[in-house]
Amino acid sequence: MTDSGAIDDDSVDAGADAEIVECLKLDAPRSFFLFAGAGSGKTRSLTEALKKVLPEVRRHLRLHRQQIAVITYTNAACDEVRHRTEFDPLVKVSTIHSFVWSQIDGYTADIKAWLEQELNNNIAELEEKERKGRGGKASLKRQRDIRAKSERLADLPSIKKFTYNPDGDNFGRDSLNHAEVISIGANFLTTKPLMQRILVNAFPIILVDESQDTHRPFMEALFDVQCKQKDKFSLGLIGDTMQRIYGHGLASLGQNVPPDWSTPAKAMNHRSPKRVIELINRIREPVDGRQQQARSDAQEGTVRLFIAVSGESSTEQTEQKLKARMAEVTGDDEWSNPEGDLKVLALEHHMTARRLGFSELFESLAVADRLRTGLLDGTLPGLRLFSERVQPVIASRQSGDEFAVAVILRKWSDLLGKKTLFAAGDDQTRTLLEASAAVDRLVELFGNGAEPSFLDVLHVVAETNLFPIPEALQPFSDRSEAALFYEVSAALADVEDDDREELSETTRAWGAFLLTPYSQIAAYRDYVNGLAAYDTHQGVKGREFDRVFVIVDDAEARGFLFPYEKLFGAKDKSATDLKNEQENKETGIDRARRLLYVTCSRAMQSLALIIYSEDPRKVREYVLRESWFEEHEVELL
Repeated sequence: MTDSGAIDDDSVDAGADAEIVECLKLDAPRSFFLFAGAGSGKTRSLTEALKKVLPEVRRHLRLHRQQIAVITYTNAACDEVRHRTEFDPLVKVSTIHSFVWSQIDGYTADIKAWLEQELNNNIAELEEKERKGRGGKASLKRQRDIRAKSERLADLPSIKKFTYNPDGDNFGRDSLNHAEVISIGANFLTTKPLMQRILVNAFPIILVDESQDTHRPFMEALFDVQCKQKDKFSLGLIGDTMQRIYGHGLASLGQNVPPDWSTPAKAMNHRSPKRVIELINRIREPVDGRQQQARSDAQEGTVRLFIAVSGESSTEQTEQKLKARMAEVTGDDEWSNPEGDLKVLALEHHMTARRLGFSELFESLAVADRLRTGLLDGTLPGLRLFSERVQPVIASRQSGDEFAVAVILRKWSDLLGKKTLFAAGDDQTRTLLEASAAVDRLVELFGNGAEPSFLDVLHVVAETNLFPIPEALQPFSDRSEAALFYEVSAALADVEDDDREELSETTRAWGAFLLTPYSQIAAYRDYVNGLAAYDTHQGVKGREFDRVFVIVDDAEARGFLFPYEKLFGAKDKSATDLKNEQENKETGIDRARRLLYVTCSRAMQSLALIIYSEDPRKVREYVLRESWFEEHEVELL
């Protein structure tokens, strides 16, 4: 391949990039929606546009104390944009939750008024449901929710300032949760003209990456701001509706773009090989007809679909055999190498948790809605105590790295904190020995092949004051295992006991978690840090891997949100599916198609899919009829 071919590839989308730059001129701002399919280089387009525009608008922004806001989906994406824009102080890069909180933080009276109305409405709705509903667990949950919301309502007058952490738990009486921050921000922007003026005066340009998955209420609020402030405000949306993963996104984004908006589009896929691009184009074609083209220097690539009967064999053994088969087909031994560079994508988190060996940890906490987000992204303080403090210090001591032990304790432990060392004066040796003894007690839990629970570890941490105990775990620090087991078991079974304190959903979840084996924390830590070989279909948006192995198993996924059996033709559409199609409403099949598109488009060299189906032959017939795969690319097991 000649250099000129590569240069031509890089220039295919130059017109779209130039169009974006024109939209960001402050003297004639124009809003835009940039269609950027998988592997199209949307982050590059965004950052290159900023680099070209900033020299022209820098003086104006400084003079008016303004910035350009870039809202991205993850902290990792924030870091990438900051790095590419060379940490320019005129570019404010943040996640959606961080950005919204920065706009409403300090408006305590307004937040109180919103919360008071919201809580009163919620209580009224719950009381009406309780009046009409049945008894049992549903009634007990409604009653608990009514009490909790009533208590929170009573606390509102005494709150002087609200707190919020975009990256962690928010359980204090003065704290807001993630959904509330989005709802409050959206409400303020649409009902308070002053808030709109403040926003536009601070940020004449707002760019939203992954806009298809940005929370619907806030996106609608931004559209409202743009409509009313279009002469001095540019709203730039970058995304692809085919890559919308989460239900909270704006489904109609890209379909009803205002006529005065610019709509540039990128045609190239710089990531995937030709065969993968052909596949994702076929998967996408019935939705909107958009097609991508491969680079002229792209390799051909390999795709395979394996089909097995669901529930008839060990999935782990089957998947290991298929990795060996892919190594044979591609001539690439990394497929069969246990330490190889291969990313396995499963449909649900509990599927990956089971394969990686932390299913008990995961299942115990996943039942609590308020804990689920922090569980999935690794930000729960109760979990971080073990994953980011206890586990590293144990590993360092066991490997003989005393310097690493000291670094961890100096950073996280009060035993070696500045105040403790200062108070010790000349007797700091004794303080160091006490800290080392606390670590010894922790390591002793694992002697002779012992398998302590998280509760066992928590007891030692609490007794030695090795690390501060997060608020969520403090009620358990002196609880015996037998007592905790009874309380959790009784709560789950709704056992009536006047002497037993009623446990909330989150407290019950933490209790169940503490009874699980501590050994599962290492695999969980690797998983949330992206170091494990496994991930979920939803967790890899924006990422790319040389080899991708997609696992599809509706039965194991235990859900109905993504019915792959229907997408692959093994099951007929339901009456509800047909009705939704006629009314142009989203179906589970639509969601499954989008998720399949996202997972397949992660592959940079080769791609394999295994679908466990009740009717493998129907699946084979369907994918061949739709020209997703050729005959030699489909193998029935």
